[in-house]
Amino acid sequence: MGRNFSTPPGEGEAHVDGTGRRIGIVCARWNEVVTGRLLRGARETLAARGVADEDVDLAWVPGAFELPLAAKVMAGTGRYDAVIAIGCVIRGDTAHFEYVAGPTAEGIMSAQLSTEVPIILGVLTVEDRRQALVRSVIEGDVSGDNKGAEAADTALEVAAVLAALRAG
Repeated sequence: MGRNFSTPPGEGEAHVDGTGRRIGIVCARWNEVVTGRLLRGARETLAARGVADEDVDLAWVPGAFELPLAAKVMAGTGRYDAVIAIGCVIRGDTAHFEYVAGPTAEGIMSAQLSTEVPIILGVLTVEDRRQALVRSVIEGDVSGDNKGAEAADTALEVAAVLAALRAG
Protein backbone atom coordinates (compact mmCIF):
# COMPACT_ATOMS: atom_id res chain seq x y z
CA MET A 1 0.00 0.00 0.00
CA GLY A 2 1.25 3.48 -0.86
CA ARG A 3 1.45 6.59 1.29
CA ASN A 4 -1.40 8.65 2.73
CA PHE A 5 -1.06 12.40 2.19
CA SER A 6 -3.92 13.51 4.45
CA THR A 7 -6.26 12.38 7.19
CA PRO A 8 -8.50 9.58 5.86
CA PRO A 9 -12.28 9.80 6.30
CA GLY A 10 -13.53 8.57 9.65
CA GLU A 11 -10.35 9.55 11.50
CA GLY A 12 -11.60 12.93 12.67
CA GLU A 13 -10.97 16.39 11.30
CA ALA A 14 -7.52 17.29 10.13
CA HIS A 15 -6.37 20.36 12.03
CA VAL A 16 -3.23 21.25 10.16
CA ASP A 17 -0.46 23.30 11.73
CA GLY A 18 -0.33 26.56 9.80
CA THR A 19 3.01 27.74 11.15
CA GLY A 20 4.98 29.35 8.35
CA ARG A 21 2.10 29.29 5.89
CA ARG A 22 1.18 32.44 3.92
CA ILE A 23 -2.51 32.88 3.24
CA GLY A 24 -4.26 35.40 1.03
CA ILE A 25 -7.86 36.37 1.62
CA VAL A 26 -10.11 38.12 -0.87
CA CYS A 27 -13.30 39.38 0.75
CA ALA A 28 -16.41 40.90 -0.83
CA ARG A 29 -17.86 44.07 0.70
CA TRP A 30 -21.38 43.25 -0.53
CA ASN A 31 -23.35 41.79 2.41
CA GLU A 32 -20.56 43.10 4.63
CA VAL A 33 -22.29 42.17 7.89
CA VAL A 34 -22.08 38.53 6.83
CA THR A 35 -18.72 38.64 5.04
CA GLY A 36 -17.19 40.44 8.00
CA ARG A 37 -18.26 37.59 10.25
CA LEU A 38 -16.89 35.01 7.82
CA LEU A 39 -13.62 36.94 7.64
CA ARG A 40 -13.38 37.04 11.42
CA GLY A 41 -13.97 33.28 11.59
CA ALA A 42 -11.26 32.68 9.00
CA ARG A 43 -8.72 34.95 10.71
CA GLU A 44 -9.38 33.49 14.17
CA THR A 45 -9.01 29.95 12.83
CA LEU A 46 -5.78 30.76 10.99
CA ALA A 47 -4.37 32.29 14.18
CA ALA A 48 -5.48 29.27 16.24
CA ARG A 49 -3.66 27.00 13.76
CA GLY A 50 -0.40 28.97 14.07
CA VAL A 51 -0.54 31.26 11.03
CA ALA A 52 1.12 34.55 11.99
CA ASP A 53 -1.00 37.67 11.46
CA GLU A 54 1.72 39.18 9.25
CA ASP A 55 1.45 36.10 7.00
CA VAL A 56 -2.19 36.84 6.15
CA ASP A 57 -2.90 39.42 3.46
CA LEU A 58 -6.38 40.78 2.78
CA ALA A 59 -7.84 42.33 -0.36
CA TRP A 60 -11.38 43.74 -0.52
CA VAL A 61 -13.50 43.64 -3.67
CA PRO A 62 -16.98 45.07 -4.30
CA GLY A 63 -18.89 41.78 -4.50
CA ALA A 64 -18.78 38.04 -5.04
CA PHE A 65 -18.57 38.35 -8.83
CA GLU A 66 -15.19 40.09 -8.48
CA LEU A 67 -13.71 37.38 -6.25
CA PRO A 68 -12.39 34.99 -8.94
CA LEU A 69 -10.23 37.55 -10.73
CA ALA A 70 -8.79 39.05 -7.55
CA ALA A 71 -8.15 35.57 -6.12
CA LYS A 72 -6.46 34.46 -9.35
CA VAL A 73 -4.18 37.49 -9.36
CA MET A 74 -3.37 36.98 -5.68
CA ALA A 75 -2.62 33.28 -6.23
CA GLY A 76 -0.58 34.07 -9.32
CA THR A 77 1.90 36.17 -7.35
CA GLY A 78 3.43 32.99 -5.93
CA ARG A 79 3.46 34.52 -2.44
CA TYR A 80 0.66 32.38 -0.97
CA ASP A 81 0.23 28.74 0.00
CA ALA A 82 -3.53 29.19 -0.37
CA VAL A 83 -6.12 31.88 -0.99
CA ILE A 84 -9.56 32.09 0.61
CA ALA A 85 -12.39 33.78 -1.30
CA ILE A 86 -15.09 35.10 1.04
CA GLY A 87 -18.47 36.34 -0.10
CA CYS A 88 -22.21 36.00 0.35
CA VAL A 89 -24.89 35.77 -2.32
CA ILE A 90 -28.47 35.89 -1.05
CA ARG A 91 -31.29 34.78 -3.35
CA GLY A 92 -33.72 37.59 -4.13
CA ASP A 93 -36.73 38.14 -6.36
CA THR A 94 -34.68 38.47 -9.56
CA ALA A 95 -32.30 36.26 -11.54
CA HIS A 96 -29.30 38.06 -9.99
CA PHE A 97 -28.53 35.05 -7.78
CA GLU A 98 -28.15 32.73 -10.77
CA TYR A 99 -25.96 35.21 -12.62
CA VAL A 100 -23.61 35.61 -9.65
CA ALA A 101 -23.47 32.40 -7.59
CA GLY A 102 -22.66 29.82 -10.28
CA PRO A 103 -20.20 31.92 -12.27
CA THR A 104 -18.40 32.91 -9.06
CA ALA A 105 -17.89 29.26 -8.10
CA GLU A 106 -16.84 28.34 -11.64
CA GLY A 107 -14.43 31.28 -11.76
CA ILE A 108 -12.80 30.29 -8.49
CA MET A 109 -12.43 26.69 -9.66
CA SER A 110 -10.90 27.86 -12.94
CA ALA A 111 -8.53 30.21 -11.12
CA GLN A 112 -7.20 27.53 -8.79
CA LEU A 113 -6.73 25.06 -11.61
CA SER A 114 -4.82 27.57 -13.72
CA THR A 115 -2.59 28.79 -10.88
CA GLU A 116 -2.25 25.44 -9.07
CA VAL A 117 -2.73 27.34 -5.81
CA PRO A 118 -5.70 26.28 -3.68
CA ILE A 119 -8.41 28.94 -3.80
CA ILE A 120 -11.03 28.02 -1.27
CA LEU A 121 -14.67 28.82 -1.99
CA GLY A 122 -15.83 30.61 1.16
CA VAL A 123 -18.88 32.08 -0.57
CA LEU A 124 -22.24 31.51 1.05
CA THR A 125 -25.10 30.93 -1.39
CA VAL A 126 -28.26 31.16 0.69
CA GLU A 127 -31.97 31.73 0.39
CA ASP A 128 -32.20 34.55 2.94
CA ARG A 129 -30.29 36.68 5.44
CA ARG A 130 -31.20 34.37 8.34
CA GLN A 131 -29.44 31.45 6.66
CA ALA A 132 -26.39 33.63 6.06
CA LEU A 133 -26.24 34.67 9.71
CA VAL A 134 -26.60 31.05 10.87
CA ARG A 135 -23.61 30.07 8.70
CA SER A 136 -21.46 32.93 9.97
CA VAL A 137 -21.86 32.59 13.74
CA ILE A 138 -19.24 34.33 15.87
CA GLU A 139 -18.98 32.83 19.33
CA GLY A 140 -15.30 33.21 20.10
CA ASP A 141 -15.09 29.45 19.53
CA VAL A 142 -13.38 28.56 16.25
CA SER A 143 -15.37 25.32 16.14
CA GLY A 144 -18.70 27.18 15.86
CA ASP A 145 -20.74 27.08 12.66
CA ASN A 146 -18.80 29.65 10.72
CA LYS A 147 -18.09 28.80 7.10
CA GLY A 148 -15.17 31.25 7.10
CA ALA A 149 -13.52 29.17 9.82
CA GLU A 150 -14.16 26.03 7.78
CA ALA A 151 -12.64 27.69 4.71
CA ALA A 152 -9.49 28.52 6.70
CA ASP A 153 -9.10 24.92 7.85
CA THR A 154 -9.67 23.73 4.29
CA ALA A 155 -7.03 26.14 2.97
CA LEU A 156 -4.42 24.85 5.40
CA GLU A 157 -5.25 21.21 4.76
CA VAL A 158 -5.15 21.49 0.97
CA ALA A 159 -1.93 23.52 1.12
CA ALA A 160 -0.36 20.78 3.24
CA VAL A 161 -1.57 18.00 0.93
CA LEU A 162 -0.24 19.78 -2.18
CA ALA A 163 3.10 20.45 -0.49
CA ALA A 164 3.39 16.76 0.40
CA LEU A 165 2.42 15.67 -3.11
CA ARG A 166 4.93 18.04 -4.69
CA ALA A 167 7.68 16.89 -2.31
CA GLY A 168 7.06 13.32 -3.45
